[in-house]
Amino acid sequence: MDSLIPFTTSGSLVDCVDRKMLVVLRDGRKLHGVLRSYDQFANLVLEDTVERIYHGNAFAEHWHGLFLIRGENVVLLGEIDLDQEDDVPLRQVDYQFLDPYHKNDIANKKTREDFKAKVLYEQKGFCKEGGEGDGY
Repeated sequence: MDSLIPFTTSGSLVDCVDRKMLVVLRDGRKLHGVLRSYDQFANLVLEDTVERIYHGNAFAEHWHGLFLIRGENVVLLGEIDLDQEDDVPLRQVDYQFLDPYHKNDIANKKTREDFKAKVLYEQKGFCKEGGEGDGY
């Protein structure tokens, strides 16, 4: 039983070190970078990190470089298949061009979520607790 413990905790990340990873954060940001280090709390260090934003069939990247991520903010961590990465049917555009569309998408999503929370509170008795990014 003790031999399984490292594979059910952050110890299972040992095979991901030095590989290109996708990290989705609680606030919805999507980061691509090379995992360089982690600790027992699943805090991550990414190198050569870019933040990707999407709208329709386009994406844009914003360079961040070295990025430290607190483990409690990680929703998803997955390895990027380098052989298939270039086959994605999306076109890359300039970040400044796509950013206003992306911000509009975020605002629309927040409006929908606020309306849904209001209906659930008023009609079903659900509580309004939780903060930004607690939807996961």
